[in-house]
Amino acid sequence: MITAVGKQFIDWSAYYRIFSHLRIDTDKFFEIIFLMCINLLEDQPFIVAHLDDTIIHKKGKKVAGTSWRRDPLGPPFHTNFIWGQRYIQTSVAIPMNSFIGGSRAIPIGFRHCPTATKPSKNATLQQIQNYKEEQKQLKLNKQGAIMIAHTRRMLDNNGFSDKKLVFSVDGSYTNGAVLKSLPENVSLIGRIRKDAKFHRLPTDQPATGRKRTYGEVLPTPEQIRQSDAFPWIKVTAWAAGKLHDFDVKVVNNIMWRKAGAKLKLKLIVIRPLGYRLTKKSRVLYRQPAYLICTDEELTIQQILQSYLWRWEIEVNIGEEKSLFGVGKSHVRTLKSVESLPAFVTAIYSLLHLAEIKAKKDISISIPRPKWYPAKESKRITTGDLIINFRTQIYCKAVGLSFSHFVNNKLKTKHSINAFKSANINNLFCRA
Repeated sequence: MITAVGKQFIDWSAYYRIFSHLRIDTDKFFEIIFLMCINLLEDQPFIVAHLDDTIIHKKGKKVAGTSWRRDPLGPPFHTNFIWGQRYIQTSVAIPMNSFIGGSRAIPIGFRHCPTATKPSKNATLQQIQNYKEEQKQLKLNKQGAIMIAHTRRMLDNNGFSDKKLVFSVDGSYTNGAVLKSLPENVSLIGRIRKDAKFHRLPTDQPATGRKRTYGEVLPTPEQIRQSDAFPWIKVTAWAAGKLHDFDVKVVNNIMWRKAGAKLKLKLIVIRPLGYRLTKKSRVLYRQPAYLICTDEELTIQQILQSYLWRWEIEVNIGEEKSLFGVGKSHVRTLKSVESLPAFVTAIYSLLHLAEIKAKKDISISIPRPKWYPAKESKRITTGDLIINFRTQIYCKAVGLSFSHFVNNKLKTKHSINAFKSANINNLFCRA
């Protein structure tokens, strides 16, 4: 970042103090970004958001928030550990055309989530008790519940208390700690284990004694998938660049002991989807999926599409780390570790918001490299935006236009003359 503005040859310590002294309010950054997203979703019946966590590799043993963590990319037959930091991110889904279609996820929160530091062997009893309490508060599911509540609070504080918020999460956050702490007007769609134990609603109550809270035990989600007693339903949803027909089974009005007696859940079992690696290869099948939803008003299609959009937060995290260098800056103090990755993530969000707002006026304007696939892409990538943005800055700096160097036959469908319109640059700077 310092080199990009040509300041690497002068004293750059002041730039580090911007983050080590918390001179930038990243929470306010994300709140403004969230409000910009809400303005794009005024015609939507509800807002879909995603929640996920990531690990950033580090080497320094004195970097704040680092510890040994399980490597999520390790092989299934062996547990690997890596030294790194842990962060939690929330993103909001922006449908590209209609609800049943593709979407773009815009990050609206990025929080450092370290684990508690174990006290020394000579620690007092009070220090040990504080450590145990801190362990509970810094658990991943507890921090996830805090992020969900914070998102709901941002909506309420800005006059959108009547807008429903739907969170789609993976199995790490589909547990009692998150479900029992859901705020009002917040629904959750989460992945569940195939051997989870559910109950029906209680029907026959005893004449005397304590009333039953849970009814009879249901078959496990895997048993429901294999059973003929539950019919399959066809549902159309968007995934992997096109519409697919999914076969699902639905069980309404069920209860889960881990979620408590107050929540009535809906179970959705998704049959494995077949695919071919090539046109002549044999049909392969993905793994079945099992979802639960806390909202009885959502349709099966809305639940399925909202969860399929969750893949976009994985794309966000991958691009932030690989293209924007989140976590690669050489900072080690606690305040810098908290604020700098969040600031870079906010810049990523602003770039994509600029592209969404400028979509009616400008497309990707310079042709893609020759090694790109020949097929026309229906989606503008983050790499396209970065190349386009850099080109506009370079051409403005040197006062030249290289548009006449481009062979018009090699331009893609989305290619127009970038150097005649700098709308995306202007919008990004305004944002």
